[in-house]
Amino acid sequence: MDKQQIARKVLERLKKRYQLKTALTWKNAWELLVATVLAAQCTDERVNKVTPVFFEKWPDPSKLANAEIEEVEKVIRSTGFFRNKARNLVNTAKILIEKYNGQVPKTMEELVSLPGVARKTANIVLGNAFGIQEGIAVDTHVKRLAFRIGLTKNTTPNKVEQDLMKIFPKKEWSNVNHLLVYLGREVCKARKPNCEKCPLNDICEKNI
Repeated sequence: MDKQQIARKVLERLKKRYQLKTALTWKNAWELLVATVLAAQCTDERVNKVTPVFFEKWPDPSKLANAEIEEVEKVIRSTGFFRNKARNLVNTAKILIEKYNGQVPKTMEELVSLPGVARKTANIVLGNAFGIQEGIAVDTHVKRLAFRIGLTKNTTPNKVEQDLMKIFPKKEWSNVNHLLVYLGREVCKARKPNCEKCPLNDICEKNI
């Protein structure tokens, strides 16, 4: 099988097993942007415990733009790197008010210009909040699984993303992230992949 055939089987099998949505809890683009920034170097489970308190205090950019950074730090402390995250989120809120009428922008260029927002975060926001398939969000799970399965020989996120974009249909780009993340958490873990229980066992390069 070539890589596109393998990609089709990956989608077919994992769609039967997992939900096609983020593990983060959110209601709008603003909430997804904040949650994704908080999720850097932190579990989605932990973020989902923090965001209800966060959005009760700061439900929109206008509220957060006027917040004291120290207060934000207290709320998000458990997500790690809380000082940088707090500063970035408050500054992002100010930019959204000043430049975008309080709305989260809908282009890659605008999103990655925001403090603390890299391409991965922008892809997640664009694909899930707006249905805009600009690229594939490559986190540690996606990078690891794509390499193990044999969908890429690269290990840097940008190059992995480019390889995956060539073999998966554009309409599925957001789903690729969801599906590989769920499989990475449940089965194909970094240290002890449970290959016997993996639905991709027979097409995975690691086992062929």
